[in-house]
Amino acid sequence: ESVDNVHKKGGALNQALATLLPGSDASDVVMIMDADTSLSQEFIEVAAARLANDPELTAVGGVFYGEDGHGLLGQFQRNEYTRYSLQIRARHGRVFVLTGTASMFRADALLDVAAARGVFIPGDTGNVYDTAALTEDNELTLALKSLGATMTSPPECMVTTELMPTWRNLWVQRKRWQRGALENLSAYGITRATIRYWGQQIGIGYGTVALNLALLLMLITVLAVDDWIWFPFWVVIGGIFVLERVITVWRGGWRARLLAAALFPELAYDVFLQVVFVKCLIDIALAKTTTWGHVQHADAATAP
Repeated sequence: ESVDNVHKKGGALNQALATLLPGSDASDVVMIMDADTSLSQEFIEVAAARLANDPELTAVGGVFYGEDGHGLLGQFQRNEYTRYSLQIRARHGRVFVLTGTASMFRADALLDVAAARGVFIPGDTGNVYDTAALTEDNELTLALKSLGATMTSPPECMVTTELMPTWRNLWVQRKRWQRGALENLSAYGITRATIRYWGQQIGIGYGTVALNLALLLMLITVLAVDDWIWFPFWVVIGGIFVLERVITVWRGGWRARLLAAALFPELAYDVFLQVVFVKCLIDIALAKTTTWGHVQHADAATAP
């Protein structure tokens, strides 16, 4: 248990690493994972082998999937994670973020981060994690990349993690993720290590405008026309779009495919995430604070 820790997860991790890292050597690796996550059987074996076989590799992250359950909301999240894992496969393991669910690091790389804090990268000197960051895994990824680190997420390193059980929980979680990503980029500025991440945020903004304008145009068209006319070209384009949605979640099973084929429920879920993005921009502009957010489980709530 962490003692006198006022910095939540990042503070607790800093306490543990401050004990472990001083006694480490160049051959040691450190694995950090969430308590609500389970690993695939070969995760540690594959990650350790990657680090042993490639001296230039700094860290190995997990490819995360959602746990079972939680009805339609759970399936939305599982589909989202499945598509993200497909992106990582397409990038041959080149990782966007070393996920906090489970990642393995060279111990000396974490020591380098701690030494560079307050000098070359944001944070307090001596801490591996910047306790001011809402998303500690995303910030640590930026820290490592800013110091020239290389990292990967092999498809064999699968992890299954907790999903948000309610829309309220999801709203709080995604606000923290999105707000944290934006604040991390603001802290690091525009650099060679962050330019791709800035592009992602611009892409999210463009997608928000484009999708909602398209949906608005469809609504206006439906309300304005007396007789609906089917244009073969747009029918084909629509069919290709639906097919792409289904194929990208194929590994998720029949429920994932059925939800993707329905199209509009997932579009509504996408709009929900875009509303979170816009809310974060507004909160940052108004200098509003945000909360970490914890899921209260029934067994934990009733435990003595």
